[in-house]
Amino acid sequence: MAKRASKTASDKAAKPAPAAAGGAASADTDKTIFIGKGDQPTFLTLGLANRHGLVTGATGTGKTVSLQVMAEGFARAGVSVFAADIKGDLSGISEVGEAKDFILSRSKTMGLDFKPDQFSTVFWDVFGEQGHPVRATVSEMGPLLLSRMLDLNDVQEGVLNVAFKVADEGGLPLVDFKDLRAILDAISPANGKKDADDTSDAILELKRTAQQFGNVTKQTIGTIQRQLLVLQNQGGEQFFGEPALQLKDFMRTDSNGRGMVNILVADKLMQSPRLYATFLLWMLSELFEELPEVGDPPQPKLVFFFDEAHLLFTDAPKALLDKIEQVVRLIRSKGVGVYFVTQNPIDVPDRVLAQLGNRVQHALRAFTPRDQKAVQAAAQTFRPNPNLDTAQVITELGKGEALVSFLEGNGTPAMVERVMIRPPTARMGPITPEERKAIMAASPVRGKYDTTIDSDSAFEMLRERLTQTAAPAAEGSSEGGVLGQLGSIVGSIFGTTRPRGQKLSTGQVIARDVTRSVTNKVAGSVAASLGKSVAGSIGGSIGRSIVRGALGGLLRR
Repeated sequence: MAKRASKTASDKAAKPAPAAAGGAASADTDKTIFIGKGDQPTFLTLGLANRHGLVTGATGTGKTVSLQVMAEGFARAGVSVFAADIKGDLSGISEVGEAKDFILSRSKTMGLDFKPDQFSTVFWDVFGEQGHPVRATVSEMGPLLLSRMLDLNDVQEGVLNVAFKVADEGGLPLVDFKDLRAILDAISPANGKKDADDTSDAILELKRTAQQFGNVTKQTIGTIQRQLLVLQNQGGEQFFGEPALQLKDFMRTDSNGRGMVNILVADKLMQSPRLYATFLLWMLSELFEELPEVGDPPQPKLVFFFDEAHLLFTDAPKALLDKIEQVVRLIRSKGVGVYFVTQNPIDVPDRVLAQLGNRVQHALRAFTPRDQKAVQAAAQTFRPNPNLDTAQVITELGKGEALVSFLEGNGTPAMVERVMIRPPTARMGPITPEERKAIMAASPVRGKYDTTIDSDSAFEMLRERLTQTAAPAAEGSSEGGVLGQLGSIVGSIFGTTRPRGQKLSTGQVIARDVTRSVTNKVAGSVAASLGKSVAGSIGGSIGRSIVRGALGGLLRR
């Protein structure tokens, strides 16, 4: 992002503030982020930040402010940040903060010299309205996550897997919705002999290949097509296409060496909760597959804040939960910290919750018996403090207060402490449309993703195959390219190119079958070669397509 005039204040604010009473540092250091203060200052250790975390609390208790404080601290340390902004409040991190009375008062009680600041920000938006478009190809998404997005049952998911397998082996890149619809139509069984006779040999070969992997029925294909229509009506079609997102664009530093803050504008996206959750899970899985192992770095490469995290786990099948647990458990060694943001810890399955070592718990309300059980469950996730009744304090916390427990020393959780969260140094609250427009105009990825590219992919390739075989061989046509001419030549030699309905001898029937077999094999070879040649223009999705990762996405290695 271009350097802005207010960055002078930003440079000054990057320096540690004076020590607080008692000699404890009360500002960010090279190794820690100052989060708040209770009986003593509370810090998040950068070297343990990739052990993941959890920010919870009822609506209106200050979760967004805590998220912004943590994001600011990571950015100051040179760590890139990605966060979903559901209400628009987080966008203020891009603008200089205001020294309001309550902010100055809280800063003073913590021993902080408040200095307004702002952070280099890139806005992203699946719909391309308030940020740069975010796209992925259908092949990159993979059948597992796409099935989750479409809410398919096991049988329908199996057929979708068949479609991906046929496309992968046939050299047919799946880039957008029309490609997926085309391959589904291609593997749908023919209606009787007449339909089969009217279908090109190349398409019949795809149908036969699909049936080898299992029973594919027209009814199941129809159901998947209808679910695609539902997703399309929700705006999901805009997510699939090219140019596809390159995750390296998330992991940048600005001219001051600070980490770039990437904000996904999600107010409209949240109207389709399953699309929102699956999209963020896809991004997480892409990071997992793409980044190399780094062990335990002195600080993360990227911190990923997953707001409304309960949507990820609601009604998720066990197989998907197992994969999510695997990704969360292993991605820390790639230098990525994942922080789930939700209302209650019980929204997150125990297997995933066990991986989240850094905790910030804002107030919960206990109006019903169910709420009271939720409070008890939340209290039990902390390392006890003999000086605190954790369950009682959770219901008494004021706005801006939280129970905090971060990993310390050898990676064990510290005892839970009651902490007042420090105020953010950037603006609290949304920015104006004019401010957003100015930020996007100075964005480091301006123009890279803003124009859609329609590459030759499965839809165009299948249409080409149909065009090449449209002219009946019986008319002795020389059209249809090399394959058509080859079939015509061989057919004329064996006398098989006769008008439809004229009876062939037994020898000619055998010759016809041999002819079709040879030309189909040639067609497959040509298609595979064509797929490889097209791969460069569509992000290399074919050629690596047969190798898929933990969540079914393409490996980028």
